[in-house]
Amino acid sequence: MSAVFSVEAGRLVARFMGETIMLEAWGPHALRLRARPAPAIREPVVDALLPQRRRQAAISIAGTRARIANGKIAAELSITHRYGADVRNELVIRYVNAKTGEELLAETRPHFAGPGTRSFRPLASDSFRLEACFKAYDGERLYGLGQPQHGLLDLKGVSTSLLQQNTHVVIPFVISSRGYGFIWHNPATGRVDFARNLTRWTADATAQLDYWITAGDSPAELVRRYADVTGHAPQFPEWAAGFWQSRLRYRTQDELLRVAREYKRRKLPLACIVIDFFHWTRMGEWQFDPADWPDPKKMMAELRKLGVKLMVSIWPTVAPRAETYSEMRERGFLMRSERGAPVANAYPDKHPLTTNYITYYDATLPAARDYVWQRVKKNYLAYGIDNFWLDSCEPELRPNHPENVRLALGSGAEVLNAYPLLHAQGFREGLTKAGRGQAATLLARSAWLGSQKHGVILWSGDIWSSWQDLRAQITAGMSVGLAGIGWWTTDIGGFFDGVGKDPDFRELLVRWFEFGVFSPVCRLHGCRVPDALRPAKSGMSPYGEDMAAIFTDTGGANELWSFGAEVYVILKRLLALRETLRPYVMRAMKIYSATGDPLMRPLFYDFPKDAQSWTIEDEYLFGPDLLVAPVTVAKARKRRVYLPAGTDWRHAWSAETYPGGTNVAIEAPLGQIPVFIRDGADIRLA
Repeated sequence: MSAVFSVEAGRLVARFMGETIMLEAWGPHALRLRARPAPAIREPVVDALLPQRRRQAAISIAGTRARIANGKIAAELSITHRYGADVRNELVIRYVNAKTGEELLAETRPHFAGPGTRSFRPLASDSFRLEACFKAYDGERLYGLGQPQHGLLDLKGVSTSLLQQNTHVVIPFVISSRGYGFIWHNPATGRVDFARNLTRWTADATAQLDYWITAGDSPAELVRRYADVTGHAPQFPEWAAGFWQSRLRYRTQDELLRVAREYKRRKLPLACIVIDFFHWTRMGEWQFDPADWPDPKKMMAELRKLGVKLMVSIWPTVAPRAETYSEMRERGFLMRSERGAPVANAYPDKHPLTTNYITYYDATLPAARDYVWQRVKKNYLAYGIDNFWLDSCEPELRPNHPENVRLALGSGAEVLNAYPLLHAQGFREGLTKAGRGQAATLLARSAWLGSQKHGVILWSGDIWSSWQDLRAQITAGMSVGLAGIGWWTTDIGGFFDGVGKDPDFRELLVRWFEFGVFSPVCRLHGCRVPDALRPAKSGMSPYGEDMAAIFTDTGGANELWSFGAEVYVILKRLLALRETLRPYVMRAMKIYSATGDPLMRPLFYDFPKDAQSWTIEDEYLFGPDLLVAPVTVAKARKRRVYLPAGTDWRHAWSAETYPGGTNVAIEAPLGQIPVFIRDGADIRLA
């Protein structure tokens, strides 16, 4: 049995039953495992892990056992005999704290007769459906994984798809209350089950198993190590900490400029205004429609004079009527269908305004990324526009059958989850080459491992205007922060179904704005139902006419003054509060860029020894010194707030001090979100 294990180039390698397993040190206190039912390991098709300085791991081999240790973590491999199994001997792996020997995570199998703990079911000679199974532990809590919409912070008991979708963002990194962090380093679509009896990661189609695991003494240590191994965010542009104005949609250059001028006339702070979709001629031409936007150069000159940044929506979609379509298809720059028509989605487009059967460019192909960037450079960057909204970048397939699309790096089932990372990479590389890399931002609807290094602001997608969705954004923002994305925002007021003249929606909007002020990026956006239309009596729309026509036309007004005088007074005061917060936001963002500590994070991030802080899902820390407890219930004018133990807390509005480790009932009139300041912090908000 001793021939099973060997040391090759500082790595521990095991060859057993036709499978090759390779373990190596990958950064401080971390190990990377790759395994394949073949004689050799392959390089990944998309590598989100940064190259690391080769570390000397401590490796020992003794008969049927082997061990590799790197700092705080060690992996122990052994040949185990299983009674009743189809194959009696099996190689199993467990990870332990290298100093104490305490088990962190260990492989398991669902049944003694199989499939095995690492199950490779062949799809073709070099592609497999993969399952990797690990033990479940009583009392373990798991966090991260990206941006969910299920409203849960603790993932224990959650089963969820590993498939990028509008609002559902997959960043497969989790941290455990047992003291480990785990990256599922695979761009394949699939699923993960954090069940009571096991944890199971599944890849629909892949060549090999690839994951990274680290050990640490605190959640912050684990998240910081993730940032070190996948990349740190650049410095956050100072202007981006201000207020962003957006709506669906500004139809013309004149309409957009009128709004920007009105903000300045009212002396309201405005950092950025956004041009949403349909400003283009056709999808895939990546240029302004001159009928609606006749002079972008003049528009940019006026916005600069007003001190307002501009962001423009860029979609990765290409319509068959686009002037680029034939060339891109012939050069292999488009996503292809394995069977059936070359269609990824059916969506309205301009000229003519009708549904088109669109596809997406192939972001996994460098030449295709460069082709798109050259169009963007010519038609937007040349006017001084360098902030881009990368919408629909999952990409959004209808129906969502990833196995039916083919990209340069493989089938959709093998690589599609990495699409948003590579799409953003093309824009960031283009901006950097053009000398605009540091000051520009990318607002994206999806992300993957390492997206933060490309300066991506993630937003939570096309959510509904409901109290349930508002509550879900709190856990979504915390979860994605733990998965490495510290630049995050949400549509204030929700995206779908907000009726601007409805008093109930106006209350929701105010509460959402309170939350938006204490979000990393403060951005007002949404598809409001126009005031002239009657609200639906029950169920979804149609508000007396086809909602698709509303959606492609403009939606209702969505500026600060659009919701009545009473709401305007409150929003104006909240906007002033955001301005007061901007220096604090920038200090916290600098910490995030340096360390990976997200601006929006759970209470246990800073207070891991407080057991109750691990259970709080409707409050969060906003940087190191502020605790925020949003109001997410209609008509509520007070709420209970848990204050973590270990420090005293000062109520931001009354200045009353409360001891940590207590629950307090706090008044919360409309327009006043419960906020507490950590003892000793020199912050004044009132």
